[in-house]
Amino acid sequence: MAESLGKKLEHRILQDYGQSSRLEWLETNGLGGWAGSSVSGAHTRRYHGLLVAALNPPLNRLVLLSRLDETVCLGPLRFELGCNQFPGTIHPQGFWRLNSFTWDMFPVFEYKIGGIVLKKTVAALRGENTTLVLYEVLSATEPFGFELQPFIAARDFHSLSHANDTIDDQWSLSNGIWSATPYHGLPAINISVPGAHFEEQPDWYYDFEYQREAERGFEFKEDLFSYGKFKLDLNPGGKLGVIVSTHPAAGRNAFELFEKEAARRRTLLAAFPSADDFAKTLALAADQFIVQRGNGRRTIIAGYPWFTDWGRDTMIALPGLCLITRRYEDARQIFRTYRQSLRHGLIPNYFPDSGAQPAYNTADGSLWFFIAIQAYLDCTGDERFVKDELLSSLLEIISAYRNGTHFDIHIEADGLLWAGDKNTPLTWMDAKVGNDPVTPRLGKAVEINALWYNALMVAAELCGKSGNQSSRQELLADALRAKQSFSRVFWNREKGCLYDYVNRRIKDDAIRPNQILAIGLPYPLLEDDYARSVLKTVQDKLLTPYGLRTLEPGHADYCGRCTGGMPARDYAYHQGTVWPWLLGPYAVAVKRYGNTENKERLERVFDNLKIHLFECGLGSISEIFDGDEPYTPRGCPFQAWSVGEVLRAYLETRPAA
Repeated sequence: MAESLGKKLEHRILQDYGQSSRLEWLETNGLGGWAGSSVSGAHTRRYHGLLVAALNPPLNRLVLLSRLDETVCLGPLRFELGCNQFPGTIHPQGFWRLNSFTWDMFPVFEYKIGGIVLKKTVAALRGENTTLVLYEVLSATEPFGFELQPFIAARDFHSLSHANDTIDDQWSLSNGIWSATPYHGLPAINISVPGAHFEEQPDWYYDFEYQREAERGFEFKEDLFSYGKFKLDLNPGGKLGVIVSTHPAAGRNAFELFEKEAARRRTLLAAFPSADDFAKTLALAADQFIVQRGNGRRTIIAGYPWFTDWGRDTMIALPGLCLITRRYEDARQIFRTYRQSLRHGLIPNYFPDSGAQPAYNTADGSLWFFIAIQAYLDCTGDERFVKDELLSSLLEIISAYRNGTHFDIHIEADGLLWAGDKNTPLTWMDAKVGNDPVTPRLGKAVEINALWYNALMVAAELCGKSGNQSSRQELLADALRAKQSFSRVFWNREKGCLYDYVNRRIKDDAIRPNQILAIGLPYPLLEDDYARSVLKTVQDKLLTPYGLRTLEPGHADYCGRCTGGMPARDYAYHQGTVWPWLLGPYAVAVKRYGNTENKERLERVFDNLKIHLFECGLGSISEIFDGDEPYTPRGCPFQAWSVGEVLRAYLETRPAA
């Protein structure tokens, strides 16, 4: 089954450093850690590394082993397979030796040095901070020398390492396991290279450059430490299994561990109902984001390589990542994680990397909780779990919103939800430049109120099924009042669509995609003709080959490129930038109200995303794209809600089998 997903990159791409260094592969371990780099072999981000460990899953992430560079030795001749960018040069240039690169269930490199063909496969093991690097000699006429040089970073994954005198240059070799603890308080780095001896050559290597960091306006130079090199001989047809881990590696066989992990991934695909390669690839991508949180709980990492778990992102991504893929127990554990973190009617906006208390600055995260639970019920019919474990939390959220909670979140006299203060953006459009929100949207935001109406309807249905008829009637009355006010308050007669937000001074008529939620959630708020008008406006003004823009072109605030330093990118983030996750509610609206043209254009977007799977983060979907041609992918190359909502939208718009 795995072979059907294989994507072999063209040789011309591999030989072009500019192209191959922009293609990124990622192996995740289910704890929040990973291995990842570019196809060229050069790290282009500070987040790239061969062993990025999560010490307090999914947080406290450290880049421990940055690289493991290979050299093939033929007598006096040395052929280096690694690749690094330094000031003014690329050295070594191992990408010239790349004969092929295939992404399947794992990244597979094939190097050619004369008559030698060497295959390398990288895999992260689920549930532990361990990376496997497997080498197989596919072709050779005689034995040859092989060297592996580890480069140590041993630092927080957001920071960079610089040469210093405090690194501990001591190491040990016991039972075939090399081990070193670079700094006090860090875990040991354990490396197993069967049959090798270690030649000590301690030294710092200076000025590794990370091009993506430079483009994003961040510090981009790093120094790495090497203790020395592993040396051994490889024979024709030979194999070498390397284990890099924070765990003891003695007695473990890398190839056996790899087969166990490959079998786990094959099981994921076997349980997946669709035979479509696009959907299967996204199902494998979904596996990367579902991770452990604490003891026995699950959560969803919002994006690799720099996000933690975010409440809003989790609830939006969950139906595609967990329900479409039939990972129902993971969904239950995620619901339990967020139920336990509920405070004053709010689920966390995000959990900080540092392990500090979560931030609760979101008005819609708790409302997306209802949408995810409704999706869970639709897929599983598991009313007992929802009623026994979740219903009380849902009613707690509604009570808090009715009575008023933090950040001035409260219900107005017309039954609509007001949220926000001038310094704290509470919707998903929450970018700030300095202390100033780019899109404050203070007051009644259109999608927040669509979510509020849906939350009331979901809770009413659950109360009815629980026999609590008085609460059901009260919730339905609130829902009716909100629905009746919604059209009156938000309908923009002049433009035939919905205002983006309304407060006591402003009716914001900027055309943004938030209005699609009024017709793309389980309980729509508009009559058919009005819904079709909204759909047409959104399609005409916002639809691109990769999803919906966040603002119509031609608006004074429109920004078609999300580039430059952080302030420039933050400004553009929701001012025209394309977000693929919006295809989820958009596809629902197309299915309900769309004509042939709407459906054909949506299909073309899916076709473009099929190509995109192998244009940036291999096997995944980027966080954002530019709003202007050529719609360059930006942001996180591996984004949870992009994958989850595209997968859900894609399968839910397929003809029934």
